[in-house]
Amino acid sequence: MNYTYIVECKDGSLYTGWTNNIEKRMEDHNHKKGAKYTRGRAPVRLVHLEIFHTKEEALKREHAIKSMTRKQKELLIINGKGACLPESNTLG
Repeated sequence: MNYTYIVECKDGSLYTGWTNNIEKRMEDHNHKKGAKYTRGRAPVRLVHLEIFHTKEEALKREHAIKSMTRKQKELLIINGKGACLPESNTLG
């Protein structure tokens, strides 16, 4: 499976990415091995997750989310259009 996700960083900012291994990716973000953006903002908390069959679908969705305003991303998170997540999930 392939995943598009949004994490909330410790400074309150949102980061969107994609991966084919969500558990490892969250671990990487929280151990400062993930994206350059999140390295200085760990720990991160997974707040939105969408599942896709192909990498191309996940990348397309990542691009669409990155094009959204912060308010649109917050509405996406609140409306829960992705997979259900535990309330305090950091996966790492």
